[in-house]
Amino acid sequence: MPPSNAYLTAVSLEHPEPAYPLKVWVCQHCWLVQTEDFTRPEQLFTEDYAYFSSTSASWLEHARQFALSSIQTLGLTPHSFVVELASNDGYLLKNYLQAGIPCLGVEPTAAAAAAARLQGLEVVEVFFGAKQAKQLKRSHGQADLIVANNVLAHVPDINDFIAGIAIILAPDGVVSIEFPHVLNLLNLCQFDTIYHEHYSYLSLFTVQLMFGQAGLRVFNVESLPTHGGSLRVWICHQQSARPILASVSRVLTAEQGAGLQQDRAYLGFQQRVDDIVTQLQGFLNQAMAQGKRIMAYGAAAKGNTLLNYAGIKDTDITVVADAAKSKQGKFLPGSHIPIVSPADLIALRPDYVLILPWNIKTEVISQLRPLLPDTTVFVTAIPELVLQ
Repeated sequence: MPPSNAYLTAVSLEHPEPAYPLKVWVCQHCWLVQTEDFTRPEQLFTEDYAYFSSTSASWLEHARQFALSSIQTLGLTPHSFVVELASNDGYLLKNYLQAGIPCLGVEPTAAAAAAARLQGLEVVEVFFGAKQAKQLKRSHGQADLIVANNVLAHVPDINDFIAGIAIILAPDGVVSIEFPHVLNLLNLCQFDTIYHEHYSYLSLFTVQLMFGQAGLRVFNVESLPTHGGSLRVWICHQQSARPILASVSRVLTAEQGAGLQQDRAYLGFQQRVDDIVTQLQGFLNQAMAQGKRIMAYGAAAKGNTLLNYAGIKDTDITVVADAAKSKQGKFLPGSHIPIVSPADLIALRPDYVLILPWNIKTEVISQLRPLLPDTTVFVTAIPELVLQ
């Protein structure tokens, strides 16, 4: 597979495209699900890395609600300090800035960091780990709240990353980490969330083990609908007086009941993936035979995993629309499907629109439905082929 966010220009289409094996393994000791490491983060999160969190309206609202809630629940004031790891384009921290709460973003990709700075945010442009945490502790002090949304899976040395969190967390501070729950990946066969940028696929059981090694403990867990089903895990220092809430044991019990610490939870996954792909290929072949115009929406990394594993090319799907201007005019890696604006997609009047980021399909359909012909059918492929 090519790296899923390595979007191509017209010029780069003329050059060889890098591709790496994409294999996932399960540790039978700690039950961490992890990709075999073929790529370095510097090769994936480049200066022109094109993912911007603010593209999704629903994700912006999710971030706003979290910020407002955390300010109230944790009693954050202008004397507090908030740090976000993988702060991207400032989608979350801008809410703390507006509330007058000092904050700092840590973001390794130049384009996203620049977008955050335009909003008045301070951003340190580094890959975070224990070494960087020591430097930040000296320069900025320790944080009352550390937020790390959908980044834990992206770090190859996950133990070093967690050690860094322990270093910059104030003695009475808390950490909020969100990540897609591997339980949902397995139950709903969300194989398209597997790509090179995601080194790890996480359960609460494994997260608890890893943070425990760094002198931290989980005290609360929330189940979220985001990204196909995520966990928000609240963490503090081991010696903190915060009690461990019943939510922790509830999620751990659910994971145990699903067999996540046994082989049986993982057996048969590959066959279920192949069944989904066969179903999608059959639909596309039939629609093409009928002369239908098939297009896609959302130049998402997960979509690239699906398209490339299924062997779908620009001869099968003519264009993919995306609201991110940073992606428009480029081409999807592997499939080479051209990326256009939503307005261009609407003008082409497709018969079928394959929604690749199925986790925001409700948002996409509500935006596009009034602008497309009544005969246009929306399609999602995971966990099964659905036409609506």
